[in-house]
Amino acid sequence: MDAVEEIKSRLSIEDVVGQYLELKRSGRNFKGLSPFSQERTPSLMVSPEKQIWHDFSSGKGGDMFSFVMEREGIDFKATLELLARQAGVDLSKFQSKGSGTAGKQKESLHEILELAAKFYQVHLSRSKKTLDYVVNERKFTKQTATTFRLGYAPSQDTALVTFLRTKGFAESLMKLAGLGTKRYKGFSDMFRGRLMVPLMDGTGRVIGFTARQLDSNPEAPKYINTPQSPVYDKSRHVFGLHLAKDAIRQAGYVIVVEGNLDVIASHQAGVHNVVATAGTALTEQHLKALSRFTSDIRLAFDQDNAGLKATERAIPIASKVGVNLSIVSVPEGKDPDDLCKKDPDAWREVVTKPQYVIDWIISIYSKQLDLTSAQGKRAFSDKTLEIISNIDDSVEQDHYYVKVAKILDVSVDALRQKSKKIAVSPEQKKYKYVQPMPSVGSQNADQIKAENKLLSLGLFLPSLRTYLGALTPEMFTQEKAQKLLFTIKANPELQFETSSESGVLQELAEYGTILSLLYEELYQSLEVIELRYEAARLQVRQIETYVKRKKAALAISMQQANDEELDALLETAKKLDVLLKSAKETTK
Repeated sequence: MDAVEEIKSRLSIEDVVGQYLELKRSGRNFKGLSPFSQERTPSLMVSPEKQIWHDFSSGKGGDMFSFVMEREGIDFKATLELLARQAGVDLSKFQSKGSGTAGKQKESLHEILELAAKFYQVHLSRSKKTLDYVVNERKFTKQTATTFRLGYAPSQDTALVTFLRTKGFAESLMKLAGLGTKRYKGFSDMFRGRLMVPLMDGTGRVIGFTARQLDSNPEAPKYINTPQSPVYDKSRHVFGLHLAKDAIRQAGYVIVVEGNLDVIASHQAGVHNVVATAGTALTEQHLKALSRFTSDIRLAFDQDNAGLKATERAIPIASKVGVNLSIVSVPEGKDPDDLCKKDPDAWREVVTKPQYVIDWIISIYSKQLDLTSAQGKRAFSDKTLEIISNIDDSVEQDHYYVKVAKILDVSVDALRQKSKKIAVSPEQKKYKYVQPMPSVGSQNADQIKAENKLLSLGLFLPSLRTYLGALTPEMFTQEKAQKLLFTIKANPELQFETSSESGVLQELAEYGTILSLLYEELYQSLEVIELRYEAARLQVRQIETYVKRKKAALAISMQQANDEELDALLETAKKLDVLLKSAKETTK
C-alpha cells in the first residue's frame, strides 16, 4: 500500500470535505453548498461509498486529494503532507532514506517556528511599549493582532534561545529555522526588540518571520526577514494567502501590495482579498500561486520609480503565467496602510477601479518626462514602444500606436518605423503582452457541466451512444472528456463496471466514478424518452458551443487573410453551419 492509499484508508472523504463546509445527509450521499461558486441551494455531492465528490455548479470533482488541492490552492505534495498529518501517517516510511530525513527535518522546523510564534505572542501581551505601537500608532485592533498572530521579540540577547533549549531543541535547528545566530557573545536570538509578524504558508503553518524595528535607530534596518530555509523561500512565499484565498475566490481578483503591514491594515478595513510579496520583487512562483485562485492580479505598489520598474518587470512574467495584470493607484502621498487607516472607504473604492498595466505605464511616463522637448519625446517613445511592439493582438497594438502618436504629436508611421529599430531583450521576445479579456469562468464551468452530463448518459446507457456519433474530441474542453469520448466510440460495447478495474477505462476510472455519481443523482429515476430528449439537447449544445468557438477564430483569421485564404475560410464556415443544422434536425 502506498502513502495515498494508506491515507485514504484512515480518512473518510466526508470528514475531509466536512472540515471546509457543512454537509447534510441526502440518501446514501451528503450534500453541501459549493465553495467554488456563490449559491444558496446545495449542489456539491459527496459519496462515502465511492469516496468521491462532485460539484454540480462548477463541474469539478474527484477524491479527497483533489478537493483539498482545489480548496487550499496547493499542489499535490503539500496536500499529501497535510492529509498525512491529519491521518497520522508517517510519510518517511514511504520515502527513500534521504527524502524521509528531509521530511522529518521540515516537521521539526514547523514545530519550532510554531513554538516561537506563541512565545512572541505572549511577550507582546507583556510589552506595554509594543502594544502602544500596535494599537495607537498602527491602529490595529486586538482581533486583528490575534488573527495575524502579531508578537514581540524581547530585547534580551537569549530570551527565545533559552526558552527553546528548555523545550529540547538544538542550536543547529534554531539556526536553520532562522531563530538564532552566532554572535561575538555566543549563540543568541536572531530578532531582538522588534514587532514580530509570522509568515505562514498556504495552509496557515508558520514558516518564518518579518521583524519590524520599533525604535528610530537610523543604523538598523527597519525590517529583517527570516533567511532562506527548507520551509521558507522568499521567491515563493505570498504573505496572507491563507487568510485571503476565500475572499479572492469570492471577489474574482487579488490585490498585491508591498508590505505585510499593508495586508493587515487592508484586512482590518474590510478588504480581505489582498496579499503581499517581499517588497516589489514579484516572481513567476508568486503569480503561479495566485493564479490557482484568480487570473485577475491587481498591483498596489508605491507610486515611485521602484514601483514602476517592478511593474515593468512583472509584465512578461504575468504573460508567461497567463494572468491579467492591472494597477490600483493609491492617492498621491499615501500607501495602502495610510489610506486604510485614514479613509477605509477610499481604499475599498480604489481597489475596484484598476487601470490596465500598459495604460498606467504610459500615464506615468507622460508625467515624468518633458514631452515638449525632443529628448523627452525620444525617451517616452523608447519606453512605451518597447512594450507596444510586443503586444500580440494587432488591433490592440494599433490602438496604442495611435494613443502614443497623439500624446507626442507625431505620425503613427514614425512610431512604427522606430518600433522596428528598438532592441528587444530575449525575455521580451519570448513573451507577448496580452490585454486582459473578460472573465469566461462561468462559461467554461457551464461547458464542463454540459459535457459531463452528456458523457454520463453515453457511458451508463449504451442505447444513447448514437448521440455521441457526430461529436469529436475537439468539441470537448476537458482532456479526460476527450479521452473518454474516444474510448466509448472505439469500444461500442464498453461497460463501465467491468472496464474500470482494468483495461480500456483504467486510466479514466476516477472520472468515470464521478460521472456515475452525476448519473445517479440526475438521471437514474427518469424514463428513457426523457433521457433521449436530454441527450439530444446536450448534443446540440455541444455542437453549438464548438461552432461558436470555431467561428470566432475564423473571424480573426479573416482579418489578415488574402483572397485565396479567405475563400478557404469561408468554406470552413459553411461546413460549420451545415454541421449545426444537421444536429438540430436530428432532434426534431
